[in-house]
Amino acid sequence: MTSPSGQPSIEIFGVLIMEPIVTLTDLLVTAVCLYAYIKLKKLNHQGSSHQYFRLYFLIMAIATAFGGITGHAFQYALGLSWKLPGWLISMLAVSALERGIISFLSPIVSKTTSKVLGIANVVELLGFAVLSFLTLNFFYVQIHSAYGLGLVVFPLCFYAFWKTGNKGAKIICQSILFTSLAAFFYTSKASISPWFNHLDISHCIMAFGTYLFYRGAVMMGDISFISYRKQEISIGQTIKELLTSQK
Repeated sequence: MTSPSGQPSIEIFGVLIMEPIVTLTDLLVTAVCLYAYIKLKKLNHQGSSHQYFRLYFLIMAIATAFGGITGHAFQYALGLSWKLPGWLISMLAVSALERGIISFLSPIVSKTTSKVLGIANVVELLGFAVLSFLTLNFFYVQIHSAYGLGLVVFPLCFYAFWKTGNKGAKIICQSILFTSLAAFFYTSKASISPWFNHLDISHCIMAFGTYLFYRGAVMMGDISFISYRKQEISIGQTIKELLTSQK
């Protein structure tokens, strides 16, 4: 059976599996998310920001599991509409990450800014979720992810790193830059072979990027300890530090 991505199907014990490697790489992201969730739960960092971070990994694990099983492996039996659970749950995960970052920055931004960002978080989630549901188009899931990571999480973490030097914020910025490569491979459809196509590459990038997110969440530390740098630096210096491994 020909799959949407062109990856050959396989049969295991009489059960047809569509896009088997795409399914496996999706479940790889699930495994990394579960690992991050379990490790962060054991660390038990206090504060609403870390509660949101843990929630992000748990929800994303559920989303990618749905994506791999109902969205790829058994799409031929379930239909396109069964891609929706994974899509909508992943959007909820990104929104949880946004709220975690908003909460983390609360000591160094005004209450009005935090409130506006919180309201925008709900509005954009509902808006893109409705569009995805009505159109069954993954494009709106991509736009929501690009908005959440590129226009909310990255700028806020960059600001946090600029003003406080927080190492966790730096790692999360770096992880977003790295994970953006997944969008390149997805849209360009650049593949190594039919058995390891653009979706597989994107998922592998997402898996490593997810691990970087986890490391960033660990390094962010307790929100009560976030404070301004002793010596201010310019935006140019911030960018230079961000793009290097300088500690």
